[in-house]
Amino acid sequence: MPPRLADRLNAGRRRRFIGRANELQLFAGALAADEPPFYVLFVYGPGGVGKSSLLAQFAQLCGEQGVAACTIDARNIEAFPEAFLGALAIGMGLRPDQSPVEAMTASGRRHCILVDTYELMAPLDAWLRDSFLPELPEGTLFVTAGRNPPAHLWRADPGWQPLVRSVALRNLSPDEGRAYLTQRNIPDHEMQAVLDFTHSYPLALSLVADLYDQRPSFQFHPRAAPDIVKVLIEQLLQRVPGHAHRSALEACALVRVTTESLLAEMTGLGDVSELFDWLRSLSFMDTRPGGLFPHDLARDALVADLKWRNPEWYAELHRRARTSYIRRIEHGQGPEQQLALFDLVFLHRENPVVRPVFEWQASGRVLPGVMQADDVPPLVDMVRRLEGVDSARLAERWLGAQPEAVVVFRESDGAPAGFVQFLNMSALGEDELASDPALAAAHEMLQRTAALRPGERVSYFRFWMAADTHQQVSPTQSLIFINMVRHYLATPGLAYTLIPCADPDFWLPVFGYADLARLPAADFTIDGKAHGVFGHDWRAVPPPQWLELLGEREIAMTPQAVQPPAPAERLVVLSEEEFADAVATALRGLARPDGLRDNPLLRSRLVAQRAGDGDRAAALRKLLLETAETLNASPKDVKFYRAVYHTYIQPAPTQEAAAEVLDVPFSSYRRHLKTGVDQITEMLWHREVGG
Repeated sequence: MPPRLADRLNAGRRRRFIGRANELQLFAGALAADEPPFYVLFVYGPGGVGKSSLLAQFAQLCGEQGVAACTIDARNIEAFPEAFLGALAIGMGLRPDQSPVEAMTASGRRHCILVDTYELMAPLDAWLRDSFLPELPEGTLFVTAGRNPPAHLWRADPGWQPLVRSVALRNLSPDEGRAYLTQRNIPDHEMQAVLDFTHSYPLALSLVADLYDQRPSFQFHPRAAPDIVKVLIEQLLQRVPGHAHRSALEACALVRVTTESLLAEMTGLGDVSELFDWLRSLSFMDTRPGGLFPHDLARDALVADLKWRNPEWYAELHRRARTSYIRRIEHGQGPEQQLALFDLVFLHRENPVVRPVFEWQASGRVLPGVMQADDVPPLVDMVRRLEGVDSARLAERWLGAQPEAVVVFRESDGAPAGFVQFLNMSALGEDELASDPALAAAHEMLQRTAALRPGERVSYFRFWMAADTHQQVSPTQSLIFINMVRHYLATPGLAYTLIPCADPDFWLPVFGYADLARLPAADFTIDGKAHGVFGHDWRAVPPPQWLELLGEREIAMTPQAVQPPAPAERLVVLSEEEFADAVATALRGLARPDGLRDNPLLRSRLVAQRAGDGDRAAALRKLLLETAETLNASPKDVKFYRAVYHTYIQPAPTQEAAAEVLDVPFSSYRRHLKTGVDQITEMLWHREVGG
């Protein structure tokens, strides 16, 4: 016979087909077996994952094995028994009035029926299971491809149970995705960006490759390809019932895992149980004990589309999720707080600075726990192997001195996979600090630039490492960072944190994004290895403002947004004595128009928080007046208020004149004035340090 166009089409499809070796081997084995290991095969997965392409390969294998194959696309027929039998008869080359079952029985050949888009055949599922399939000749294979796994009755029926096999079809492997892109002539330097976006999802790979065919000079980025995103979403979602459903999808795509309560907070709707059930019914949605989450590609496509289509709503959803997580962090404990921290960090996964240095699994084989006495030898050995003999000697000392400050990350068998130590420098004496080059350099720097106030603490993350990768990117390193954030939020009186890095240049971008300053003055060398140090002053930017800062940087997503503040923009951290001097100076300048212009309090946390983006001098003036007014509310303090009032608020020409107005001896006036200023200073100081 002369070549047919169908032969040429099939040859092109075979050349383009990549991967699915296990599925093809499974099906080929069933075709070759005298007694197949199954008679019904369910292939299921989200739209665009390659189910139809795999079904076409199954049909090709049938032809090669001499098995008569008939493919039915459920999109082309009504879900009635008569329509199904008619389509099957036509596919087998029969007259519409002939019985396909009788024809298969009479032929003596093996047959395979392949049904695509099987989710549309849901009304016929029971009929097929109970009436049609039992009448087929033994050895006939029935294969379906659809979005949903088989109904539970297939598994519950003891007769069907051993005869049914189901295969969940997911993405291609990274190597298979790369092979496909190579076949489609995607430039080598563009491949990683395409793979990162598509996650080797077949439809996405095909669409991106098509875009390169149309525009060979194109450089891929999902934001620059809204048409791809639109097609992906259309394929994945088909038809969304309404605006509330779209909002629910977008909220679900943004967060790590969605619960009903979180969905209600993010959408602003009251009862979201129906929306939650609808989300759960989608084929690309997975469930875990903590809630729902979408397939990676569906998530990425939705988020990319939302940012491009409605960035304001994206920012609002981000803020609502952040608010919920911060509340859980503040009020949670243990695993609940840990998961809330993961959820908060997950909001930053799309940031080009954060994404390469964080692995997003919230649970797995490595779990954090307190250090036990028998952990010390393997931890010291870990430090010796990764950092050197002198470091190991210091690790043994500090692990013994502050065991409560160590978090150990364990494998499932209990063996340490890594650890981090939050060494409390404030609890160490001068000699102890001087004995460690890291602590000595940090102490000298802090004494010179950020001296501690009473009750404040400095935490030095003296040792942090994974057993196999040291300080490189790894699941353990990601858990270490999560526990660092927990330490920031849960440590009373925390004034400063410092993090030493064996490779500071590598960590500079992400630490800058996290508002950690590079501190060359605190660098040190030990065991012949130089370490760079990063730090953060929590008195200048406290945890609530820090979380807000990171959230707004993530929403902005501009190059400037990931840079640490310039030194001139940073808040000042005054000692108690310096703070008192600044309050006294501010009171003396209170009545002059420019009397507060250069006061150090303008750059204090107290005034900066109060002023926001407004006039700091006006905020300071109002703060001083309100604080002084509290003295006037107490009968025993009224005399102190009056002394302050006639000296600084509505000042008399001289202090002697103020004493005359108050009708008290000058010595009493001076005593009342000093007490009033001291009380105002004490109240403001108490607020400055967080009381």
